[in-house]
Amino acid sequence: MKTCYIFSAAEGFPKDFKKAEDDLVIAADAGYGKALRLNITPDLCLGDFDSLGFIPENIEIIKHAVRKDDTDTMLAVKTGLARGFKRFIIYGCTGGRLDHTLANIQTLNYIAERGGRGYICADDFCITALKNGKLKFKKGAKGNISLFSAKTRATGVTLKGLSYKLDNAEVGFDFPIGVSNEFTGKPAEVSVKTGVLTVIWQGTVEDVTEDEK
Repeated sequence: MKTCYIFSAAEGFPKDFKKAEDDLVIAADAGYGKALRLNITPDLCLGDFDSLGFIPENIEIIKHAVRKDDTDTMLAVKTGLARGFKRFIIYGCTGGRLDHTLANIQTLNYIAERGGRGYICADDFCITALKNGKLKFKKGAKGNISLFSAKTRATGVTLKGLSYKLDNAEVGFDFPIGVSNEFTGKPAEVSVKTGVLTVIWQGTVEDVTEDEK
């Protein structure tokens, strides 16, 4: 599945990175330096370049004003969507400033609302936004998994193959009923009929089956 990879400037980067021919790698401002330190050459670099401090050469550049409504990560997502990508894996989006971490989680919701699937991948956990659908996990997934309603409420929430199960439940925005569930080693599934769930699990994006949507 062709993927748009985005490198931002905070924490959480892949130990091994492989890009397929149809993939797109975008560096968001100072994420360019992080990518180069991992011997990854982005296809393009964008942002206001206030964090990076210079404009790279010999690479496609999209420069934006410093005063703007979008974060650099959001600008990268909008660029990927405009170029036809629906699957996004975003690195360097957690840790540091909490407001930026929350903004990046909201960016996952933005992708989900437009029919895509985005993943924030950190050193030992992943985050995604699930809208009106299913998220399937492979046999052998380990550790904790939590889910939260990204809007006022999510209805028809069902959990299978996890330590704590839900069946057609309602998950609200004001009570963390979905926190600290656990994988059991069996194939697992999170589904929601109406609404958007923020799903956070210990592990990697490889824990998710290819038919997750």
